[in-house]
Amino acid sequence: MSEDVNPFESLQEQVDDAAAYLDIGEDTLERLKNPERVLETNLSVEMDDDSLGVFRAFRSQFNGDRGPYKGGIRYHPGVSRDEVKALSGWMVYKCAVVDIPYGGGKGGIVIDPHEYSESELERITRAFAKELRPLIGVDRDIPAPDVNTGQREMNWIKDTYETLENTTEPGVVTGKAIESGGSRGRVEATGRSTMLTAREAFDLLGKNMAGASVAVQGYGNAGSVAAKLLQDELGANVVAVSDSSGAIHDRAGLDAHEVKEHKNETGSVTGFGSDSAQELTNEELLTLDVDLLVPAALENAIDADLAADVKADVIVEAANGPLTPDADDVLVDRDVYVFPDILANAGGVTVSYFEWVQNRQRFYWTEEKVNDELERHIVEAFEGLVDAYEEHDLPNFRTAAYVVAIERVLSAYEEAGSWP
Repeated sequence: MSEDVNPFESLQEQVDDAAAYLDIGEDTLERLKNPERVLETNLSVEMDDDSLGVFRAFRSQFNGDRGPYKGGIRYHPGVSRDEVKALSGWMVYKCAVVDIPYGGGKGGIVIDPHEYSESELERITRAFAKELRPLIGVDRDIPAPDVNTGQREMNWIKDTYETLENTTEPGVVTGKAIESGGSRGRVEATGRSTMLTAREAFDLLGKNMAGASVAVQGYGNAGSVAAKLLQDELGANVVAVSDSSGAIHDRAGLDAHEVKEHKNETGSVTGFGSDSAQELTNEELLTLDVDLLVPAALENAIDADLAADVKADVIVEAANGPLTPDADDVLVDRDVYVFPDILANAGGVTVSYFEWVQNRQRFYWTEEKVNDELERHIVEAFEGLVDAYEEHDLPNFRTAAYVVAIERVLSAYEEAGSWP
């Protein structure tokens, strides 16, 4: 894993790579590579012991040409200004590639949430919501969960906003609990789009998913749901999974549901009780000889050096930015097919869009309708990516996704004109 690669520079390089196949002026290209604005704030919050905690927080609004800014809020010690800028940019192009009417935003607090009580986290979250209040809104900027955040934090943000605004507006955030205006199917959405992308990829490449060996790096929400769906709906053989504590590997196969139960009980996938399972490092998992590798943890998991040892035939990215640009180049040379994050993990934002639509209408869908609409969006987006890949004779599917996305963002910008 490379921690030295700047994710914002990786985003800019990916945009540059795609722009080389399009007719874009340098001035317009700069606009596509940089955020419109970034909030940086320090939150002062009283702790349980009456001391004062100070936490740095960010919100980046990258581009709003296609609609309100949209993107998650993460709680992690590694949050930085450049990270949220990169993540907000990836959101712009993710929304565009699946053709939903949003721009891109992202936020985060520099914090390890495991070190704080629930009451402290609530006060920290509400303090951030107060700072975000002038920026967010159902037609302005709509936050959502991300790393180490979920329904609980979204409910707190929604309540803070509604209290301060003296209104009822469930659509101000997405990823809420069902009783607070959330959507059925939202919790599984990112893992489901990863599964759907893998299914379409194997069909395109003439490979059989039934019995295919799968390794999943990262066993949080996206990774565990993807593993369960690949196993249950497509008949894949999940042979290895990992989390921050390490990895487990069983060539005969792991039961994705039982591993998740073990993690819920113990806090880790390691120590899972399969007789034939062996423990590995995360790096060893990433270089296993498998049919499908699903990176589902944090960015920059695979750099050029590690990419040289990757033995998977296909990579489907459930995480944001898990491969560095140099790793992409190495994998192209080695004929490893990579299906990018801005398509594969777009289920989360797509069902967030469905949730927002339901909030606006005050009319809620069945889970079957949510999953059917998600499948339609992902399959159509995949077909558009393949068309661009073939039409422009592109080097990889990531560049194809960015070509599709950039063309859509540019069209919206040009149709709106420039003011003042």
